[in-house]
Amino acid sequence: MDPLRSAALRSSAPISLSCDLLPPTRPLWRSRRSLPCRHPARRDLLFFCCADTSTSTRPSPTKQQPAAPMSFGFDSLKETLTVNVASAEGRALDVPLARPFTIASYRLERVTNVAVRVELRNGSVGWGEIPVLPSVTSKDQSDALAAAATTCSALVHSLPMTLGDVLSEVGCLLPGHDFASVRAGVEMALIDAAANSIRIPLWRLFGGASNSITTDITIPIVSPSEAAELAAKYCRQGFSTLKLKVGKDLNSDIEVLTAIRSVHPECSFILDANEGYKAPQAIEVLDKLHAMGVIPILFEQPVHRDDWEGLRLVSHVAKDKYGVSVAADESCRSVNDANKIIQGNLAHVINVKLAKLGVIGALEIINIAREAGIALMIGGMVETRLAMGFAGHLAAGLGCFSFIDLDTPLLLAEDPVIQGYEASGSVYKFNNSIGQGGFLHWDNV
Repeated sequence: MDPLRSAALRSSAPISLSCDLLPPTRPLWRSRRSLPCRHPARRDLLFFCCADTSTSTRPSPTKQQPAAPMSFGFDSLKETLTVNVASAEGRALDVPLARPFTIASYRLERVTNVAVRVELRNGSVGWGEIPVLPSVTSKDQSDALAAAATTCSALVHSLPMTLGDVLSEVGCLLPGHDFASVRAGVEMALIDAAANSIRIPLWRLFGGASNSITTDITIPIVSPSEAAELAAKYCRQGFSTLKLKVGKDLNSDIEVLTAIRSVHPECSFILDANEGYKAPQAIEVLDKLHAMGVIPILFEQPVHRDDWEGLRLVSHVAKDKYGVSVAADESCRSVNDANKIIQGNLAHVINVKLAKLGVIGALEIINIAREAGIALMIGGMVETRLAMGFAGHLAAGLGCFSFIDLDTPLLLAEDPVIQGYEASGSVYKFNNSIGQGGFLHWDNV
């Protein structure tokens, strides 16, 4: 038997199964509405349980004690839980940022995302979030709302089918990278509702490796004085890893790094260029940092997403000369990209983001990376605790991420999410609330 299929979860608390938990059924989507699927339903995405239970952003973090295993995992849930959607809807989710968020490719002053709410006929409710960053997600808010509305209508008008089948149909309705963020939001809501149906938290559903994660925190492109101010604040709050946005101006980047180092000398650095450098510039940054006695723990997306030779060059120089790992983010937007990176030895780390891959696509790439022995990072767009809560549950449950970058809710001026995980500085703690535990006051959205 496949070891992934044979992996089982055990729970110290009894699991009550909802009235929608029935034997596997044949897909019934087309019984009410003809929605031909251009891709066969996937049956090979099973329960993911990583051997490395680290959840820190440091390269060699302290191992955490694994949570008590449970008897019902995501693979089993996809095959046995019948989903019957009573209502589904997407609404605009607008939240101001505490300060403008600037990276090499864009400047953002407020979040203009889409919240998704799905309610099953057994009363279980699930929540998801569709991030909108036009340079990254290929959709503006109105397009995301329209795509979500079409998919939600299809969910409501479909007859019951297994969770795995409904997720496959969602993938057919919202294919490829252009619809990845919308697909992710709908998938989140469906999986959250399913976890609520069997009354377990998502971190247990995804493996139960841990019930907490430790995230880095991002300093966007700002002046040296502003960067120093933010670094000092984050130092007081207990953040040991700072992710610094670079890539607009090499000399300014070095000045900012120097200013941060002066107020937080013990911090670890992740550099994120967001495609901003050419390969020679990226190597020059590493040379100058080395001369300052600064070695980043990770260099994320140093060159343009399609500059594969540049990515290969920077990766080899960074590792061979300075021992620095390079992560592919924008360069990895599909399973094909992941295979290309792994087979070509183009990067040392793959950054998995639900919004650029969808939940099911992300799980597939996680599996591919684990089999190839390549390290993993989990990140997000600019999202509230709805999306970050889901991603955090997944990261804690799987326990196989060497780098965790789920900090964007900490950059918002307001928090619209009720309950959910508890944040104490850099540590997110997930309790035993069912599903992801967070929700919105829907009438206020």
